[in-house]
Amino acid sequence: MTIKENIEKVKGEIAAAARGCGRDPEEILLVAVSKTRTPEEIDEAIDAGIEDIGENKVQEILDKYDHVKPVRFHMIGHLQTNKVKYIIDKAALIHSVDSLKLALEIQKQAEKHGRTAEVLVQVNAAEEESKFGVTAGDAEGLIKSILESCENIRLRGLMHIAPFAEDPEDVRIYFRQVKELYDRCARTDHPRLEFTWLSMGMSHDFRVAIEEGANLVRVGTAIFGERNYQK
Repeated sequence: MTIKENIEKVKGEIAAAARGCGRDPEEILLVAVSKTRTPEEIDEAIDAGIEDIGENKVQEILDKYDHVKPVRFHMIGHLQTNKVKYIIDKAALIHSVDSLKLALEIQKQAEKHGRTAEVLVQVNAAEEESKFGVTAGDAEGLIKSILESCENIRLRGLMHIAPFAEDPEDVRIYFRQVKELYDRCARTDHPRLEFTWLSMGMSHDFRVAIEEGANLVRVGTAIFGERNYQK
């Protein structure tokens, strides 16, 4: 199947999952994850209607930013503090804020560029050692600290990467836990807290994530096919 056909298939599955739980498919944002993909492949996805591209590495954003058609780039991978300066003016949304140290560097660079950075707090609900993210129990404290310390950051929601499971039903509990946390945090009254996005779900589990409240899904393999890490 072509990239266009894959996108149409994924959008159909998103719509079915949304309607199946009484939600409007239009409220679900599809971010195409283009890790290791070429600018030509990204342009093919953009031509097929994709408006948001997710990258795991800063260098890939830098390599592709000026070589693809107009699109919003999302930084969805772990972000080192010493690399914030390279993408502060390029990433429309940073999904992976998991420490006050990182938030303070984003604040510093955003202030330097005269902009407000839009970020999500990454939650590691399963507390997997192999994944980044703040624990669900520490998330509200981190959010409070960011609101107190970072005037050039707007908190737009939460991001979660569930453990991989052959049966996505096995990770439903984590999606549900993060949605409950999202709803609780969203009630915070603060001018720089504007919860809009609950970023959960990837190629193998986005249907369950949508059923549990995700409104932003990050899909790579189901759109572009298996990755070639030799590129």
